[in-house]
Amino acid sequence: MAKVHGAVEIDGNRCKGCELCVVACPVDVLELQPKEVNDRGYHYAFTAHPDKCIGCAACATVCPDACIEVYRLVERDV
Repeated sequence: MAKVHGAVEIDGNRCKGCELCVVACPVDVLELQPKEVNDRGYHYAFTAHPDKCIGCAACATVCPDACIEVYRLVERDV
């Protein structure tokens, strides 16, 4: 049986730190950078727990700046 994992890519320079993606994630993959800011002066989102991602793309759906891409990685048993 195949197992699906997700991979999240965030464009940190475009992120304005609205935290909508953090709230939308059902498995707490994302967080805001607590100390670092991007070029625009915002604390940006990052994947704090990438191994938990299920590839649901809820974060990308709610992002108002479209700076999140989610990929589904299928792991098949051979």
